[in-house]
Amino acid sequence: MAHFAKIDSNNIVTNVIRVADGDLLDAEGNESEQVGKDFLYSLFGEHGWVQTSINANIRKNYAGVGYKYDSAKDAFIPPKPDYESWTLNETTCQWEAPVAYPTDGNLYNWNEENQQWTYVRGEFINE
Repeated sequence: MAHFAKIDSNNIVTNVIRVADGDLLDAEGNESEQVGKDFLYSLFGEHGWVQTSINANIRKNYAGVGYKYDSAKDAFIPPKPDYESWTLNETTCQWEAPVAYPTDGNLYNWNEENQQWTYVRGEFINE
């Protein structure tokens, strides 16, 4: 199964759908994004489909509704969290806090006022 994101005129993802592998095959039997786009156009009569990967193998991130497609980066970028201090990592196209998330296995929430991670509870995630 392949996945395609519908992009509106502002490059915002409005829908993500699955397409059967057989609907992506070109005349030589190879998977083709363009064949998938043409198939979706035949179904919906709309252009603006971009292939995405559930494993994030292409376009940095798996598209979700509300994500933005940046054609210059050829990447799907999630909506920015409601934190002014967070910046976009240009390599991963993920939003990052100015302080790295702690790696001690505990849960934390970002505290924008104090610019730090606030301990939530002490359950180890990796155990």
